[in-house]
Amino acid sequence: MKILITGGHIMPALSLIDMLTAKKDIEIIFVGRKYNLNSEQSYSLEFKEIEKRRIKFISFKTGRFKKELSLSGVKNFFQILLGLIRAWKIIRSEKPDLVFSFGSFLGFPFVFSGWFLRVPVFIHEQTLNPGFANRLGSYFARRIFVSFPQSAGFFNKKKTIVTGNPIRKEIFKVKSKPFRFCKNIPIIYATGGSLGSHSLNRHFEKILLRLLEKNIVIHQTGNVKEYKDYQTLVKIKNDLPKKLRERYFLREHIYSNEIGFIYSIADLVVSRSGANTFFELIALKKPAILIPLPWSARQEQQKQADLFASSGLGEVFSQFDDSEKLLNLITRMLANLTSYQKKFTNLDFLYKQDAVKTIYQYILKQ
Repeated sequence: MKILITGGHIMPALSLIDMLTAKKDIEIIFVGRKYNLNSEQSYSLEFKEIEKRRIKFISFKTGRFKKELSLSGVKNFFQILLGLIRAWKIIRSEKPDLVFSFGSFLGFPFVFSGWFLRVPVFIHEQTLNPGFANRLGSYFARRIFVSFPQSAGFFNKKKTIVTGNPIRKEIFKVKSKPFRFCKNIPIIYATGGSLGSHSLNRHFEKILLRLLEKNIVIHQTGNVKEYKDYQTLVKIKNDLPKKLRERYFLREHIYSNEIGFIYSIADLVVSRSGANTFFELIALKKPAILIPLPWSARQEQQKQADLFASSGLGEVFSQFDDSEKLLNLITRMLANLTSYQKKFTNLDFLYKQDAVKTIYQYILKQ
């Protein structure tokens, strides 16, 4: 069986890919972004992870769904049409037996083209509030898998299955230890996701010195060249006193074989509130401060962060707030971690250990 996998959510995709590639008679092709942004040539995390697995990677560009009527909107519309043509050509050339999309504007052209070419199409919706691409694509899909029970109401009930979110197995295992230190003070893991978060990076830049006086900080910045956050923070690190410099661990990306170690030692996570992070935190019972991306589709990150915080598992911080507020939140949470950890039973029902296995079984039935 040959399966084409695409879409914007790389972590659940990797979870499924790792299970599928364990079967020798299954061939995987991945279609996605080779670079972080169209305007620069820094490799995306998805490209690096797929390359490490020695899976065929096809670089793909298309337009985003936008509502505004403007010159850029017209150009974007034609980019979507070109994306549909490119997707049709890729499917015709590769001849997959099945198309699996993990959402976003990248996935839709393959959902539609697969349906048009009579190739079975499956979709996974990761977020609490489905985006337009998956809602539209669901009409052409044979099956829609969703992470949240609340998401099922957006789709055809006959085709929709609540599987939970496929979580990469690496988060539960210590495979590689990229950092060496003695854990005698709290450890904070700050991450903005695969692209990083310029806003989060700037907040940490302002409070870093005071954080390091009492904590170890592991900081994943992303590598978007426009902002040069990593390079800026490297300079700041080099100017720190030796004692504090040895407490600050800076990386552009944290890879799958490293994340298990980092989660295992982290006392507190400060992160965006994407669905993948949301589910990993629940699975690992890690208290967190979540910083929603303000312009995420249909405010999905805000809703996920609010659900997390209202269940007593952490706090929400607006990226537009003062950095001092973030420092105070971190200090307060570190002093009360046990009270947050006890509340994880409130959302245990969302974490389904067999999510990827359930999806895998449906694929094998094709």
